Amino acid sequence: MIFTVTFNPSLDYIVGLEEFHEGEVNRSEWEHIFPGGKGINVSMVLKNLAIGNVALGFVGGFTGKEIQRRVKAFGCYTDFVKLKSGISRINVKVKANKESEINGQGPNITKKELGRLFEKLELIKKGDVLVLAGSIPKALPEDTYENIMKHLENRGIKIVVDATGELLLKVIKYQPFLIKPNKQELGEIFGVTLKNREDIIDAAKRLQEMGSQNVLISMAGDGAILIGENARVYEMKAPKGIVKNSVGAGDSMVAGFLAGYLLDGDLWEAFRMGVATGSASAFSEALATKDEILKMLGQLPEKES
Repeated sequence: MIFTVTFNPSLDYIVGLEEFHEGEVNRSEWEHIFPGGKGINVSMVLKNLAIGNVALGFVGGFTGKEIQRRVKAFGCYTDFVKLKSGISRINVKVKANKESEINGQGPNITKKELGRLFEKLELIKKGDVLVLAGSIPKALPEDTYENIMKHLENRGIKIVVDATGELLLKVIKYQPFLIKPNKQELGEIFGVTLKNREDIIDAAKRLQEMGSQNVLISMAGDGAILIGENARVYEMKAPKGIVKNSVGAGDSMVAGFLAGYLLDGDLWEAFRMGVATGSASAFSEALATKDEILKMLGQLPEKES
């Protein structure tokens, strides 16, 4: 079973208009509401690929109820910790001549409520996968990821971490199964500008030497690189398409990688499925469907070059 954790989920209110005028009344031309959060995105894409999973995290107030309702209506299993006070955040995303975002802070989470999440993590057993995705909200200790990974250490659980900067560096010593920084994040980790593929591969290998089993680097239109636990380097060019929505593409890549890996443990197939799924979501208005993913998969090489 796959478990995902979203510490600070949201309702994403997306509005579109031809042009946004600052300081004036603007009226939307279209609008959508989606449940948001990196772990939730992974869960929803896995559901589209018919991969069973459980979405964990924290929800509060009327927005929290709506997040859970929408995720369950999508067909995902949920086991969120329900907070006694505060409301889950609302993120406003304006798509106009320029894209702008206003992200809410999210509710306070008590030590007791964090303890309830740890109780739910006890259900994870050997052979299961845990996805820790996104940043740690201010309401939680900065070492929450570390504490979770230390708590689950040596239990035979594959842990995927999709985080950035110091948050990622501090957990690598616990040997996560997979980490997925993008090219820019990879450079920021080491305080350098990555100028070519050799720079990217060298930096990714440094992360592997520090503890990560597999390092997946997403590079947008330039494709992706995987440094595998088998000491091999896999590369793939990005398929052609028009980017319609980059939100959730990285989360979709993680979901696709896991879906491909669970078939037979083959890293090339996992990598191939990850690239196809991430690209399919980028070329869609929402998270990619199974048909969109399979269509994209058909455009990618079946064998390593």
